[in-house]
Amino acid sequence: MRPVPRAALVAILLAGLLAACAGVGGPKAGAPAHHAEGGFRNPNPGYVPAPAWVRTKFFLSRIWGTTFHPRTAALPRVENDGAALRENPAKDTVTWIGHSTLLVQLDGVNLLTDPHWSDRSSPFSFAGPTRVTPPGLSFEDLPPIHLVLISHDHYDHLDVATVLRLAEVHRPLFLVPLGLKAWFAGLGITSVEELDWWESRSVRGLTLTCLPAQHFSSRTFWDRNRRLWSGWAVAGRAKRFFFAGDTGYYDVFKEIGSRLGPFDLAAVPIGAYVPAVIMQPAHTTPEEALQLFEDVGGRRFLGIHWGTFDLAEEPIEEPPKRVEAEARRRGIDPDRLFLLKHGETRRW
Repeated sequence: MRPVPRAALVAILLAGLLAACAGVGGPKAGAPAHHAEGGFRNPNPGYVPAPAWVRTKFFLSRIWGTTFHPRTAALPRVENDGAALRENPAKDTVTWIGHSTLLVQLDGVNLLTDPHWSDRSSPFSFAGPTRVTPPGLSFEDLPPIHLVLISHDHYDHLDVATVLRLAEVHRPLFLVPLGLKAWFAGLGITSVEELDWWESRSVRGLTLTCLPAQHFSSRTFWDRNRRLWSGWAVAGRAKRFFFAGDTGYYDVFKEIGSRLGPFDLAAVPIGAYVPAVIMQPAHTTPEEALQLFEDVGGRRFLGIHWGTFDLAEEPIEEPPKRVEAEARRRGIDPDRLFLLKHGETRRW
């Protein structure tokens, strides 16, 4: 492994401390509440992120720890060569590739959420979280991809190498929240439509709606909250799919459920919740994930955002165990829980 230059990390820390203090301004006159003068904001009054110096210190500690003291995990996998997925004309399926990357087949349309096939989730090629579990399906084994949904611009959800390869090989339509179309254009990818919260598009017989989430955006220390973050709803002829993206919990999910639910399948993040001072505003715990699931009117729960990249301090294998314990407490039938192995495909 190439050593990380200590001076580079010190410079990054100093730059981060300075830049993280810069905001996007106050509410934008005449615009929705989540719009700010220079970007976007979380309209929930209860949203209180950790101080900038705490966030920066944590970020640098994760870069250092995952580079020099990486954790490992021995999670079960399902061998999946993609043959059944490529030959599937009509069955509605979901396959967990890993983290927040799902291959969803609905009404004959193949779509990906937050696709990521690279080995590292980091702004640096030489440091940061590497995969603890390989992708559950190789890129070469994918069926033709028609649509790609992006929730936000963080490195574990938006990977340059992956989207470039998808654009070259599959030529899908990318649906993204506000501000990301220009980012894609900078890569030479032009088959992109960006949406604000609650806006919808009809594509290949599906209705796709960009949804509120409580999170933040950034690719560098200098562009925090310049681009929007979101979840997605996908409505087919008879079934509905909910993808939460990355989010903290708040009561907007009750509104999503009343306006667009119920959902036959709800994919909700269950990992990256420790330490709470950093994670609670922007990520759901396993217990909050099940509350969110009930709020949106989910029929089947799919746990995502765990077991793939070492992003936080909880044990890597812990999130699904806490989901199962909370489901028992709530009296949720275990058959409604999709806690998939990497590479596993289920009908829904």
